[in-house]
Amino acid sequence: MEIVLNVPAEAAGERADKFISDAAEDISRSYAAKLCEEGLVLCGGEPIDKKYRVKENDIIEIDLPESEEMSAEPEDIPLDVVYEDGDVIVVNKPQGMVVHPAAGNTSGTLVNALMYHCGGELSAINGVIRPGIVHRIDKDTSGLLVAAKNNEAHLALSAQLKERKALRKYIALVNGIIKEDEGTVNKPIARCPGDRKKMAVVKGGREAVTHYRVLERFPNRNGASYTLVECVLETGRTHQIRVHMASIGHSIVGDKTYGIKKEKFNLNGQLLHAQTIGFTHPCTGKLCEFSTELPGYFSDILDKLRK
Repeated sequence: MEIVLNVPAEAAGERADKFISDAAEDISRSYAAKLCEEGLVLCGGEPIDKKYRVKENDIIEIDLPESEEMSAEPEDIPLDVVYEDGDVIVVNKPQGMVVHPAAGNTSGTLVNALMYHCGGELSAINGVIRPGIVHRIDKDTSGLLVAAKNNEAHLALSAQLKERKALRKYIALVNGIIKEDEGTVNKPIARCPGDRKKMAVVKGGREAVTHYRVLERFPNRNGASYTLVECVLETGRTHQIRVHMASIGHSIVGDKTYGIKKEKFNLNGQLLHAQTIGFTHPCTGKLCEFSTELPGYFSDILDKLRK
């Protein structure tokens, strides 16, 4: 399969491997570098090195090799388990961990860790590379995620998500001051027409609803202002909170895809944390709700802003 990318002005000067990973869906930077090393990335009909600095209006052609049958293998990776029984497991995913294997990123994922920890006791509904995975959170978003250990639990949890009966509450630090104390963003989301890797508010896209509530405001901090918000998902679209907050002029701090490219903080990803998850237990019928503290790097920045 061939992918053709046109370099926009704002990406000029970026390394080829970084530009490709940002612009092409499901291609990691390491995989982009590997494709360059194998001579599968062309510019002007000539192979380019991963360190090549792209120029505005460059046409980058990527000759993707035929997909190999992917599978996930158990890996002894430490997990922060918040709750576990014979049907479900709730884990606190760290920032930087991918949920399941994809092209160029086949190991070190949450799925690999779950397979080792659960000894193969995971639902099979989503296939061999996503066993147990009922819902996902982004690589650079931290926080709680529930996985299913059997198909019955999986179907029950999926139904709760679809019927909007599960609770998913996030904490985010956004740019700027939100004046109102609470609000709702109800804007449809779909794949961005001009950038396959990004999502966007698109007329005719899938319904997406995010409720937010202001927790704290930080005006005039070294020339910038911030707002700490709690976001509750009514729907669960890809990048929903990130797209919705950016759409109302308050992108999430650290989000280089939808927000400010150069932040005042040295961050490895967006300050977005899935703090609380709630659901009806698929077998006992008991209402379950779990919460976790903000990761250290997040709370450290809040401490600095408060001072």
